[in-house]
Amino acid sequence: MADSARPAPPQASARALLAMLSVGPPDDVVTLRSMMEGLGGSLFGMLLFIATLPAFLPIPGVAGALSGPLVSLIGLQLLVFMRQPWLPRLVAERGPRRGTLARFGQRIAPWLARLERVVRPRMPALIDHPAARLLTGLLLVLLGLLLALPIPFTNYVFGLLLLGYAFALIERDGALMLLAWVAGAAAIASFGITGGALAAFAADWIARLT
Repeated sequence: MADSARPAPPQASARALLAMLSVGPPDDVVTLRSMMEGLGGSLFGMLLFIATLPAFLPIPGVAGALSGPLVSLIGLQLLVFMRQPWLPRLVAERGPRRGTLARFGQRIAPWLARLERVVRPRMPALIDHPAARLLTGLLLVLLGLLLALPIPFTNYVFGLLLLGYAFALIERDGALMLLAWVAGAAAIASFGITGGALAAFAADWIARLT
């Protein structure tokens, strides 16, 4: 049975969001639409955090196929300066079970707590400036495509990198965003440009959509 996410207070942390979404019958499904309706703070940052979670599922080939397109969709919306994130109905009506969110939240809570002590609002131009938003969107599109590729042993690498983008947006931390840009560009150069894998995958993906 699908259930609505409980409203999150403004500027709720990722750790608090996971805890709130986990409250309830473990078999209840929390749809992405209900999550978006209850998000506080940075909608794009919180949605990116949620979209990245499947990358940590220990299921080869499936995790990236779930997270990758969602991450690229978020990046595209940043590129066109959308004020609110949007999801297709087919995607918006799906989501994880509360029990899965609870188990995942328990595993990563200590790491999230450490990260939350380090990040803070600073260097806002690297978050809000139109050029910064364009660069963030472009890198997310490319990283989403890379995540969707069946490259062995890279889901966790890209997942951790994307969590950096998510936390930078959520906490409005420009310094963290700068580090994420550098790491993202390095990952794209290492895994995407070499061999032309990214270009071939992107062309095939676009052809399927048209």
